[in-house]
Amino acid sequence: MLPRRALLGFAALWLLATPVRAAEEVDLLLVLAVDASGSISEDRFRLQRQGYADAFRDRKLHAAIASGPSGSVAVAMFQWTGPGMQVPSVPWSRLSDPASAAAFARRIELAPRMLFGGGTSISGAIDHSMRLLAAAPFHAHRRVIDISGDGANNRGRPAWQARDEAVAQGITINGLPILAMEWNLDDHYREEVIGGPGAFMIPVASFEEFAPAVLRKLVTEIAGTAPRSPHENSLWRVRGARFGPARR
Repeated sequence: MLPRRALLGFAALWLLATPVRAAEEVDLLLVLAVDASGSISEDRFRLQRQGYADAFRDRKLHAAIASGPSGSVAVAMFQWTGPGMQVPSVPWSRLSDPASAAAFARRIELAPRMLFGGGTSISGAIDHSMRLLAAAPFHAHRRVIDISGDGANNRGRPAWQARDEAVAQGITINGLPILAMEWNLDDHYREEVIGGPGAFMIPVASFEEFAPAVLRKLVTEIAGTAPRSPHENSLWRVRGARFGPARR
């Protein structure tokens, strides 16, 4: 029998000789951060969840996925409230065709609500999104965090601090502020939440307008067609709500 030291030596050589499998390449890593704070009633949460699910069944989204070099994206979704209060809804999933997108939509619908309060920590949601991106089993040159919610950051560190750290790592943060509770929430998102290459937001006036807005937002993110020039950065309209780019 070989001595323990020799066995360890052979094991080390085997590990060095075994090729490390590279992460599968996709066109986009997309994290969907869904507000589940106390201001989100059960009806409002269902509207958010169904809006996301319907979007992943839409042909326009399928076309956006197919438009990239690899024809695939990887998406993960979680619920968030206060600092350190985030729970997964759907883990990292590779979407490459209508069938895989529809399966992702079904998983969204089946994911129960797990959080019901704890404040509104957008900074905590960004920090958690960064950890998810770092641990993703896929690789992409584009990494996007998609934040939706109906309130300004009121727990944890300032949202802009987390935003700036993410942007420094080449990550883009887009927003979908819902103005039902705070009529000027889009100003907070513009100044402290969104940022990075091609960053934009789509504010909506109510939860009833969430579904068409989130579809447009996801198609824009996946296709990588956010406004980039000052001329293109004029405000757009989504059923009466403003659509604007990041200022920084």
